Amino acid sequence: MQRIVELGEKILAVPIVDLVIAICIIILFRVFSSGISYIIIRMFKWKSKSPKEIKESAFYDPLRLFITIFGIYIGICFLREPLDIQDNVMLWVTRIFKVIVIIAISKGFAKSFTLDAKFVQKIRAKSSKKMDDNSIEIILKIVRAVIYVIAGGFVLTELGVDLSGLIAGLGIGGIIITLAAQDTAKNLFGGFVIFLDKPFAVGDWIQMGEYEGNVEEITFRSTRIRLFENSVVNVPNSVISDSSIINWSKMEQRRYRFNLCLDLNTPLEKVAKVQDRITNMLEKHDRIIDDTIIVKFDEITDNGINLLVCSYTDSVDYNSYLEEKEKINYKVMQILKEENVKLAYDTKTVYLENG
Repeated sequence: MQRIVELGEKILAVPIVDLVIAICIIILFRVFSSGISYIIIRMFKWKSKSPKEIKESAFYDPLRLFITIFGIYIGICFLREPLDIQDNVMLWVTRIFKVIVIIAISKGFAKSFTLDAKFVQKIRAKSSKKMDDNSIEIILKIVRAVIYVIAGGFVLTELGVDLSGLIAGLGIGGIIITLAAQDTAKNLFGGFVIFLDKPFAVGDWIQMGEYEGNVEEITFRSTRIRLFENSVVNVPNSVISDSSIINWSKMEQRRYRFNLCLDLNTPLEKVAKVQDRITNMLEKHDRIIDDTIIVKFDEITDNGINLLVCSYTDSVDYNSYLEEKEKINYKVMQILKEENVKLAYDTKTVYLENG
């Protein structure tokens, strides 16, 4: 309380001219912070003619903050002698100023590594490998984390923290942390495997063991899948990296295949005619790929004559595939009806002897 009173007395003792000058310095730096930031960024982006683009730069707001804080710092330095500010107090004022500058710079760099940043968009355009937004976002998160960790180290150094002792302490406790975080490490490694191999992306329809559904989110720890029952399951990335995954979204064609078992008493002429009619029907079907059509007399079974019908359709979506499959089934049944051909049934004849 006494220090506050002493500070108040010192401020009252300061000539009014010095106070006005210090306040004017602070106000001028604050007022012109936007203009100075604009000019500085314009020097580096001289090709850009859009003021909006310059103001949306990652370093525009951090520069404004730096210039404003710099004005406050200069104002305090100007009042150092009139207020008789001690060296240890000025040391902390300088430290705080440096900490704010470090935070502003790190914020600018971190903001440069986002999906919307032009720097990132240019790299994506020049890259020979096509990368999805989710994979890029994982990389950018890692880069931003590294930037903030480095900035945090500088801040701690400015505040007088001995990082060598801190690192040594972490080294001693690192064994315990590592043992406790084995599962987390496995999941992180699994996340990197998913990122590198890219077996699926957000929105893909995948099947993995007992789980089948659409991928909603991929994080460092787990992958969230929306199952067809409309429930959500979070699968650890370590499990995914060790599992076989079917990515149904990558299908370019879907196979339509069934066995048509005709009655054993069906005349061979009828069998050949049914073959030809089914083949022609499939060739005329818009969604069937012609060079994949197979209709063959496959084998003779105990119950009847087996016709193998196989083809591929470009209806890869499950709902549309079922619709096309239904249309074909109706047409096949219509052909059998028109040709008066019956399907065979699994029958057995039992003979009884009178003893």
